[in-house]
Amino acid sequence: MPAIALSQPQRPTAITQARDSAQLMKAVVRDTYGGPEVLALREVERPAIKADQVLVQVVAAAVCADDWHLMRGLPYAARLESGLFRPKRKTLGLDLAGRVVAVGAKVTRFSPGDEVFGWSTGAYAEFAAVPERALMPKPANLTLEEAAAVPISAFTALQALRDRGEVRPGQRVLINGASGGVGAFAVQIAKALGAEVTGVASTRNLDLVRSLGADHVIDYTREDFTRGAVRYDVIIDLAQSHSLADCRRALTPRGTLVLVGSANTRELEGRQRWFKGTDRWLKAIFLSLFTRQRLRPLVHQDRLEDLAYLKDLIERGQLRPIIERTYPLAEVADAIRRTETSGVRGKMVITI
Repeated sequence: MPAIALSQPQRPTAITQARDSAQLMKAVVRDTYGGPEVLALREVERPAIKADQVLVQVVAAAVCADDWHLMRGLPYAARLESGLFRPKRKTLGLDLAGRVVAVGAKVTRFSPGDEVFGWSTGAYAEFAAVPERALMPKPANLTLEEAAAVPISAFTALQALRDRGEVRPGQRVLINGASGGVGAFAVQIAKALGAEVTGVASTRNLDLVRSLGADHVIDYTREDFTRGAVRYDVIIDLAQSHSLADCRRALTPRGTLVLVGSANTRELEGRQRWFKGTDRWLKAIFLSLFTRQRLRPLVHQDRLEDLAYLKDLIERGQLRPIIERTYPLAEVADAIRRTETSGVRGKMVITI
């Protein structure tokens, strides 16, 4: 009886290996909620784009507070959307800038090779599938690394000042937390809106805040702005370092206090882990019913028209991002760990 030859599994050819490799990319992922230690750099499948999406080769991505909230799954209430026990989405990163590689069938505003900036999910990766409505051409006077630092922090600053604060030319505006990622943009946008701006920061950051255009600076290690003689038309409270009563004392009788976020260290403790700073927000809304002062929380929105507005400010020389440091993709965990602490000057940017 003739022997039966057993077929041997075929080795992948060089062409097959190259094809498989072309569909993979490096990305920062996590399988569970936790601190920066849950993040890992892995090879994953390159995202496929839908008809209304653009495939962007990411050159840079910026770190923002939303990243570490998503990483830790805080506040717990947000897990109703992001996943109760494990994150539904393994990738992180929201702000990005890069070059268009491919476009979907319905995309009309971009072509391969265009340099763009905007926001998406999964920006800590070599490639990202981004909706066309979340991208703009990169400002001509910024590098891609600088452009990546703009979107979400600048959205927050713009909407706090223009939409919630309703800042008008000539008003006195105080930015509490003026040297951070949002604060550095807020100082510049307030000046662009015609305000007289006071920036509150630590001693080492006073010169930076002045360089951004602040008319006055206050060193919070030496002076408490809520105890001073000056009253402000609008206070943008980024640091959340004073009570509502103290902040109201620094407002004019019809002034506006805009509450943005809450202090990082408190978000990891007690009831803050459940609802972030919403109890303070609810108290502010309630108090507004009984006073002529307006106490307004802010939840920012990602809007293309606001990105266009910011791009125009940048190209007119009225707005520039501040980058404290850049990190390679493999060190995203270190960048987020640094951002979780206080004292970051401007933004941390990941280069890819």
